[in-house]
Order: sequence, then C-alpha cells, then structure tokens
Amino acid sequence: MALSAVSGLLVGFSLGLIGGGGSILAIPLLIYFVGFDHPHLAIGTTALAVGITAYINVIPHFLDKHVYLKEGAVFSLPGIVGALIGSDLGLLTPGKKLLFIFAILMLVIAAYMLRRKCVNVAAEPNIKGSMLKVAGMGFLVGLMSGYFGIGGGFLIVPGLIISGGLNIIEAVGTSLIAVGTFGVTTAARYAISGEVNVLVAALYVVGGILGGWGGAKLAGRMPKRRLTQVFAVIIIVVALYMLYVNASAFRRPLASRAPLAGTNRTAARPIRTNNNYQVETSVSRSAFGHLSTC
Repeated sequence: MALSAVSGLLVGFSLGLIGGGGSILAIPLLIYFVGFDHPHLAIGTTALAVGITAYINVIPHFLDKHVYLKEGAVFSLPGIVGALIGSDLGLLTPGKKLLFIFAILMLVIAAYMLRRKCVNVAAEPNIKGSMLKVAGMGFLVGLMSGYFGIGGGFLIVPGLIISGGLNIIEAVGTSLIAVGTFGVTTAARYAISGEVNVLVAALYVVGGILGGWGGAKLAGRMPKRRLTQVFAVIIIVVALYMLYVNASAFRRPLASRAPLAGTNRTAARPIRTNNNYQVETSVSRSAFGHLSTC
C-alpha cells in the first residue's frame, strides 16, 4: 500500500512539474512498481484516482476565473458517451494487448512533449469557437480516455483551444472538468466489472495532491522546457520496455502451431498396389487399423 502512495506522489509531482502528460506514467507505475498483475484493474483504479484528483485541482482554477463552465459541460457530456464506449472496448481487449497499444500511445505523447513549444499563456488564439466542434471533440477525446483509462489532458487542452477558442490557461483550467468526468465515468464502468481498487485509488489521490504541490513549487525554479524533455525521454524508455514485455500478446502460441498428438497432418495420398489404388490416412490407420479402399 505504501508503494501506491509513493506512485501517486511521483505522478502528482510530475503533473505539478510539467503539466499535461504527467499522469501518463500512472498505469505503468501501478503495474511494474506497485505490482498489480491485472492490467484492467490497474486501468480502472488509476482512472478513478486521476478523475478525483482533477476535480480537486479544478477548485483553484475556478477561483482564479480560469474555468469556463459552459465549454466544460459541452465538452464533457458527449465525452461521457465516448468514455463509456471506450471503456467497454478496453474491457474487451486482452490486458497485454491493451498495454502494448498503450505503450504506442506513450511514444506519441512523448513525441508531442518533445516538439511542444513554450507559449504565451495569456495569448488569445485566432480561432472562432463553436459549440458543435467542442461537443464533437469531447466525444472523440472521451472515447480515447475511456479506452486507455487516462485523463487525456494532453488532448483536451488543445481540443478546447481548437474547438472552443480559449487561450491556453483557460483551456487548462476548463480541461480539468473533462478530465475528472472522463476518469470517474471510466472508473464507474470498470467498477461494474470489479476492476477498481478504491483503497489504492485513495492512496494515489493523497500522494498526487502532495506531489502536485511539491512539483508546482519546484516548477517555478527550473527550466520547464528542459524538464519536459527529460520527462519525455523517461516516458520513451518506459514505453519501449512495455512494448518488449507485452509483444508476446501478438504472437501465436506454439501449441496452436504444433500438430495434434497422434495425428499426421500430411494430406491423404494414393498408394498403388497391383491394379488398385488405395488411400492411406492417419485417421483410418489409427482409428480402424486398416487401409480404406477407394
């Protein structure tokens, strides 16, 4: 249980330090550090922890008037449908295959973090907002969030900027509504299947709050761009390890390729005896003890 709190501390610290994408290590930590041997249980548990943490963290943003409730609701409501569909698909996907695909997503996120440039947080985007675009983007992001059990903040923030016309600081604050909603929705669906550990999720939340506070304090003293690059490299290393460990999920087991015991998979062949043709098969020889005559 202590390892769960430590994992939450690390995830919260990375979130406070670099922002979007920081929670991507929550699932690998729970599986490979804490020792959860069931991928779906890890996904459902981290989804609950990320969702609750996001709802808590939206409070200071709301007090600073960086949260747009209308855009947040329009983005989140269609996303609930997407998250439910995505979580159903995730539960149907075998655990090792799901982790392999998740590792590919980690590489994509790491590449995004390496390419991301520092921006003026107060700059107004030259994009006209559209509630229809906001709803459509919310559904798509909710679908991915539900499938992988992640908050999806790295997708929600640019989604709100593109579809809602918010600047980045407004998008970050508003995105927490969606992150919390998608996380709790995904966790609820996984809980129905018994794939959520509430105690571990609570420890993750406590560790995440403390770690987030520490990371935010340190972030102002260190070059954020360099920190993001270092964290992206860590994500790449973890993702490559996950690809290696879970690659066997896409290999055919040897048993399925080996011939069945006591049978000969060679095609039936004609045998000439005097003036007659006979067909020899492994079935007729083993089951009936004689040759079948054509």
